[in-house]
Amino acid sequence: MAAENDLPEVLETTEAERLATGFLFTEGPLWHPDGYWYFVDIRQNKLYRLTPGRAPEVVRDTAGGNGTTFDLQGRLVICEGDGRRVSRIGPDGKLEIIAERCQGGRFNRPNDVVCRSDGSLYFTDPDKRRPYHEREIPGPAGIDNLWDGARVYRVTPDGALTVLAHCEYPNGLAFSPDERTLYVANTRSSKYIHALELDAAGTMTRRRIFADMNEGERAGIPDGLKVDSQGRVYCTGPGGIWVFTAGGKRVGIIQFPEQAVNFAFGGADLRTLFCCAHTSVYTLRVKVAGNPHPWYRLRR
Repeated sequence: MAAENDLPEVLETTEAERLATGFLFTEGPLWHPDGYWYFVDIRQNKLYRLTPGRAPEVVRDTAGGNGTTFDLQGRLVICEGDGRRVSRIGPDGKLEIIAERCQGGRFNRPNDVVCRSDGSLYFTDPDKRRPYHEREIPGPAGIDNLWDGARVYRVTPDGALTVLAHCEYPNGLAFSPDERTLYVANTRSSKYIHALELDAAGTMTRRRIFADMNEGERAGIPDGLKVDSQGRVYCTGPGGIWVFTAGGKRVGIIQFPEQAVNFAFGGADLRTLFCCAHTSVYTLRVKVAGNPHPWYRLRR
């Protein structure tokens, strides 16, 4: 794998270290500054905590948990796809529902979530994995729009829910370092990354295609998405984790022994790349730190 991972601008190490294995489908990686990782096994509905050098431990059961983040108070936020909601786990371990309905209907299957420095949460809700007869969010009156239920949402700190954008199949999310661009991985039929340009208040002003990720028959789809502190965009895709410059030029693909599904930056210097790859979780070291979560900055 060392020869394949010839990305001298990106990688400090090229051989992935497997930290744990034996899962069914790992997802939702997240670094906690106290020195451990969160991730989920979607198929087992389990949220895990993994301290390097130790065996992973189950934190709690989830309802199809997927994407994770923190709010500005350091509480764990998780998209529970089977539960059709976005939830938060408090310091006492109790689960609090942040959002589960729009226009009177339940969400389809919330997938990924990120936190902005003003405390707003943005999350994706694709509809294609929900049978048509189970979709509850109404479209515009008299319009048969199959994309209408696939959306990116925003929840403000006071709980107000708004639709930020409609997408074909919105999946992973990540902010640019200045938070003026929200990248959205588009999965399934068309494989690309959207760039949603935001104003100072966090509302979309325009959108564009940042990168096309359609390539041959290799396994993998645009899914997990992150940005480093220099603005480079990382996204899982065919063959591994694709790396792009802030201008959209592809730098290369980071490959792992299994197909990469999602990943996160972590470690004390945010230069450890933690990868969820189906049955196992792996790490590599990178040369540029990930873009820090707003809560990390508040802890300093």
